[in-house]
Amino acid sequence: MKEILLVRYGEIALKGKNMRSFEKKLISNIKKALVHIPETIVIDRHGRVFIEHEKDAQAQVIEAVRNVFGVVSVSPAMRIDREIENLKVKCLEIVRQIVVETGAKSFKVETRRADKNYPLKTPEINQTVGGYIYKNMETLKVDVHHPDIFLTIEIREEAYIFVKRIKALGGMPYGSAGKGLLLLSGGIDSPVAGYMLAKRGLELEAVHFHSYPFTSERAMEKVLDLAKKLTKYTGNLKIHSINILEIQKAINETCPAEEMTILSRAFMMKIAERIANQFYCKGLVTGENLGQVASQTIEGMTVTNSMIELPVFRPLIAYDKVDIIEVAKQIDTFETSILPFEDCCTVFLPDRVVTKPKVEKINASMALLDVERLIDASIQGKETIIVVGGEVTRRFHPNL
Repeated sequence: MKEILLVRYGEIALKGKNMRSFEKKLISNIKKALVHIPETIVIDRHGRVFIEHEKDAQAQVIEAVRNVFGVVSVSPAMRIDREIENLKVKCLEIVRQIVVETGAKSFKVETRRADKNYPLKTPEINQTVGGYIYKNMETLKVDVHHPDIFLTIEIREEAYIFVKRIKALGGMPYGSAGKGLLLLSGGIDSPVAGYMLAKRGLELEAVHFHSYPFTSERAMEKVLDLAKKLTKYTGNLKIHSINILEIQKAINETCPAEEMTILSRAFMMKIAERIANQFYCKGLVTGENLGQVASQTIEGMTVTNSMIELPVFRPLIAYDKVDIIEVAKQIDTFETSILPFEDCCTVFLPDRVVTKPKVEKINASMALLDVERLIDASIQGKETIIVVGGEVTRRFHPNL
């Protein structure tokens, strides 16, 4: 018989009449995460998900499922006949084995009775099984607050017994909250911002801005490496690569030098909105953090917001840098993000940058430029890269 893994979800259960649609999305995502592991079966049953798997695949299945957004925890379980005498014997066997392996001194039995037609009530099951273990294990005491062994029984059409609860990522099922376009740079912040909103259920597409040949191919490869890291959680990621060098040259030749950064950012937002609308993204996602750099002041964000109509999601807006770095380390993007390759923001960087830009002044500078022609030309030359399961599967220029 195959072994079984019990999967728990949390916040989905609060969705009321919409809960079933979130459950279906979660189950679909779990199946996608397990597609490379043979002989696994996902079972959807009355508010609980079970996964049947081959014994030697347990570690692989657990690692895959615990990285699915929406899953709160998983437990390797034993599935047995639910007759009370059978329960007593099997639970004693499990506890005895754990005592031998760990030297545990205390235990607790807890029952979840999903089938209310079962002849014994929850307290009766706890007392019967717990009493049997206590009687036959003289070295063990009962501790209901901090037990060494926390044995849980679920009563359904069969009984499920488990001890371990392996923490997962939680959040909401990926893709359950619509679709957004991530402005993905090679820095620390934007991959973390994408991860955090993906964890809230937002499906991601990405846009990356570069200034080739002023920025190198190595800088682009760094961004693709970050995208590969993100696909551990998203499954796949489409990246639209946009060269804004001609835009930056035009700004440099025509506008005040101190406005280079904010004007470049304004163009990025306009281009990102155009791409977002083309691919049905309902908002933009950035790694902006209030006060972190000169362009990320409240005045700077007011200017860039004024350039577009789509909402802009900034999940890191109030984070301390050390907290952002901690998340980056957790999702394994930090070491890649700090590799010393240049990005487009360093091109034509002036000695002095305006930190409190005014919307009307930036609009006046934008009016000096052929904005639509510059945007159209940059989008016309875009390259699209598709990353699936940590590997680049396709690169193409859809507009050429």
